[in-house]
Amino acid sequence: MSNLKSTNRIAAAFAAAAPRTALIPYIAAGDPSVRVTPLLMQALADAGADIIELGVPFSDPMADGPVIQRAAQRAIERGVSLTHVLQMVAQFRRGNDHTPVVLMGYANPIERMGQAAFAKNASAAGVDGVLVVDYPPEEMVEFAALLDKAGIAPIFLLAPTSVDERIRLVARVARGYVYYVSLRGVTGAGNLDVASVKEKLDQIRRHVSLPVGVGFGIRDAQTAQSLAGFSDAVVIGSKLIETMEGAVAGAAEGEADAVAIKAASTWLRGIRQALEEAVRR
Repeated sequence: MSNLKSTNRIAAAFAAAAPRTALIPYIAAGDPSVRVTPLLMQALADAGADIIELGVPFSDPMADGPVIQRAAQRAIERGVSLTHVLQMVAQFRRGNDHTPVVLMGYANPIERMGQAAFAKNASAAGVDGVLVVDYPPEEMVEFAALLDKAGIAPIFLLAPTSVDERIRLVARVARGYVYYVSLRGVTGAGNLDVASVKEKLDQIRRHVSLPVGVGFGIRDAQTAQSLAGFSDAVVIGSKLIETMEGAVAGAAEGEADAVAIKAASTWLRGIRQALEEAVRR
């Protein structure tokens, strides 16, 4: 494994969070505005985020539900590209050198930039990890090696349907952490079956030594707390974006960015508090 600084930020974040479950919010780069994204990232870190997942807008986000699709579409309409996303990370890094940033998105923008160029540019910007939804692990060995050499963790999804063979394959190439998709379907859908999630995490941990985060379907403090006893992290995106959408809808002209930051920060602090309370129980 690479020993470069960005890879180490993820490990350091999990170590600092323990024994508490780590908190990983997801936002779409460029939403609710291009200008506010780096400021929002810092506000989320201040509110208790241990790692930030930053979505790269893409026109055909197959794994994302309607909330994240709307956020991505708004960003695309503002002209946000992968290059702009890396610029946002670089701007965030000028004020924050410790909170890990993981890009989450799809293969097409990376292919357009070129895998080698992307690895170089992402490393220079201060990206710590990359999760590409439509790069299966068996097709990502070379790209994963490029990322690892650049000090960037290749992160993979596992699902309720993942069999031992797939889990072992992910274990060989993954770095940083593994993201367990707790529901069948798209982000933001359905209700969690906590017992089933725990059972699946037990199976994953027989093969994977990295931290395992749980995402999809986590919509409130109670749900996050119910996972805290056995998950290494909770990942929350759709509900956070929904919270900002609702706040911005009623904002006066020129105040949307500030209102979005306040709403997101307040909501995320509640999740962080619930995760801290779970440790004290």
